[in-house]
Amino acid sequence: MFSSDDSHLDQGSATLARDVVGRDIVLGMSILRASKRTRREPLNGSPTGVRIETLLADARRGLRRLAPNEARDAAESGAVLVDIRPFEQRERDGTIPRALVIDRNVLEWRLDSKCGFKEASIGDHQRVVIICNEGYSSSLAAATLRLLGRDATDVIGGFQNWLRCGLPVVR
Repeated sequence: MFSSDDSHLDQGSATLARDVVGRDIVLGMSILRASKRTRREPLNGSPTGVRIETLLADARRGLRRLAPNEARDAAESGAVLVDIRPFEQRERDGTIPRALVIDRNVLEWRLDSKCGFKEASIGDHQRVVIICNEGYSSSLAAATLRLLGRDATDVIGGFQNWLRCGLPVVR
């Protein structure tokens, strides 16, 4: 189990993170604590670690997720819609007009305002709406971006729900 001793954490940073991103700090603290463990030590006292359902629920607690229509409206009002689906899914199903494609494996580097690999077309304070295929990995990605200080959320049901709602797609 995790120790209740968080002396290795900078309390000022933890307080600031709590004020900036709300409940995301719980996920952030879990990540910070897990990073201090060795490969042989179990996470959360369990030899199998945390279940993905738990991780996903924790991530979503800090998000105000958007329906596809709300995501479209947010993009029309200045937010950037970021499509993190793999190339094969975009090829098969189409793309969203004006959505910025950023591969999931480099997302945090492209959206960290302090990183040398930041995507120049996205403002440091611009809202980011992440869309994946079905709305699962986008929740995890948005929660991580919030830990980096971004105003980020995701689309409920992802691209498949976008399609079901009859919103624009380029094939």
